[in-house]
Amino acid sequence: MSAGRRLASRAIVWQAIATALVALAFLPLGVREALAAAVGGGAVVAAALVSMLIALGGGIRPAGVAMARLLVGMAAKWATVAIVLVLGLAVWRLAPLPLLVGVLVATVAAVPAQLLKR
Repeated sequence: MSAGRRLASRAIVWQAIATALVALAFLPLGVREALAAAVGGGAVVAAALVSMLIALGGGIRPAGVAMARLLVGMAAKWATVAIVLVLGLAVWRLAPLPLLVGVLVATVAAVPAQLLKR
């Protein structure tokens, strides 16, 4: 359990750093574009945190319960991302390309965290 929490926490940190970097990269194009990239990446970071809390919370349980928690955590993760994307595009009227780039970069940033187990 603790190894899973450490790995998930490391991935969230990598995703947050990647989100900050992509927001800074969009800053020369304008503040709204940088904000859109930050919101997109922030959605993935928040969703990963929600997923971690659901999937890895509650201690050691039987296999069926553990699997259900993983599935509910994954569903909550993507529901969180979808809700923030809808809010970003429809309600806040953020630029779509930086928003999606932020989501993509933050999602891909979890890979190095899992490859580098230091």
